[in-house]
Amino acid sequence: MTAGLDGDAAIIGYVELAPQRRPERPPRFVLEQWAALAGAAVSDAGIPADRVNGLVTTAVAETNLFAPATLAEYLGLPVNFGEYVDLGGATAAGMIWRAAAAIELGLCDAVLAVLPGSRNVPRSARRPPAEADYFGASSNRFGSPQAEFEIPYGNLGQNAPYAQIARRYGAEFGYDPRATAKIAADQRTNACATPDAVFHGTPLTIEDVLASPMVADPLRLLEIVMPCHGGAGVVIGNRELAARSRRRPVWIKGFGERIAYKTPTYAHDLLRTPIAPAADSAFAMAGVQRSDVDVCSIYDCYTITVLMSLEDAGFCAKGTGMEFVRAHDLTYRGDFPLNTAGGQLSFGQAGMAGGMHHVCDAVRQVTGRAGAAQVADCNTAFVTGNGGIMSEQVALVLQGD
Repeated sequence: MTAGLDGDAAIIGYVELAPQRRPERPPRFVLEQWAALAGAAVSDAGIPADRVNGLVTTAVAETNLFAPATLAEYLGLPVNFGEYVDLGGATAAGMIWRAAAAIELGLCDAVLAVLPGSRNVPRSARRPPAEADYFGASSNRFGSPQAEFEIPYGNLGQNAPYAQIARRYGAEFGYDPRATAKIAADQRTNACATPDAVFHGTPLTIEDVLASPMVADPLRLLEIVMPCHGGAGVVIGNRELAARSRRRPVWIKGFGERIAYKTPTYAHDLLRTPIAPAADSAFAMAGVQRSDVDVCSIYDCYTITVLMSLEDAGFCAKGTGMEFVRAHDLTYRGDFPLNTAGGQLSFGQAGMAGGMHHVCDAVRQVTGRAGAAQVADCNTAFVTGNGGIMSEQVALVLQGD
């Protein structure tokens, strides 16, 4: 038996804002966004706010240090457990299992895990923020290995490294652009059944994807994530609060986490990603098989990310992902429902909240709140988070009663 969670902590409430391509509201501080999302998630759970005595966060723009303490003070919620998670796109999934572990250890009764997603924040005219850099997973700070050995050679950002992964995949296993385009097209079908999605009401075909501009060969524009504004958060509670919640509890049964490297330069193998050991751990801990999964919510910054995650998570053999995608209907009404709200490709990526979208997608399905995109008899969900360039990976197995 794999050591880990007992499955006694559950997601009992969630909130996910409808993403916006342009922010409609006046700028709001990250602290304000955090508080609003936290309040909505607690309200959704239907539990007293004073039962929340844990929180998990990532960076808060208004402070460089003491983020959990800053939030506890701002919310007026003294906590027994405060955690800071920094795993890029895997942060949300990493938040979930850490909260569950804290609850099972008896440290707290309920934990808030919130990721604001609007970049429209107030900015000082007298003290403007530092210029944003666009180095992706690399750091240009003095002393950084990337600043000395990578950035000077121009291998920067996200698009180029993911394209390199895709090209390497093609060299080893073959590359079918129609198969990867089908991932984007199927997810757009899901978005068209999800009113809050950025691309709701805008159908997409495989031909549309293939006709979109090439951004970084072989990745085309419609295979790359859609940045937007939004935010998401969940409340994780113990069994007592789960019994009192107005929602069906979504139990956190298993998890796995693997951090292998920071940039692809140091990857031992670009085509065999850290999601493999993370998924193995999650399924072993939960005591379920891949065949037990009713819905998958796979981190989808690029179509190649989805395809390789399906392989490495064990849903198909290595090198057969293209065939698997061609053979299965990935829509909410298909035989392998995947990213049923559209994923980040078609629902939208609200910054760091993009990772939490996959958790919320699973919660919607297991609690039966996915509307027209609802998968029938959905009880078990598999969720992934991916940070950096396929470098930081978390897997979750979630189940209803």
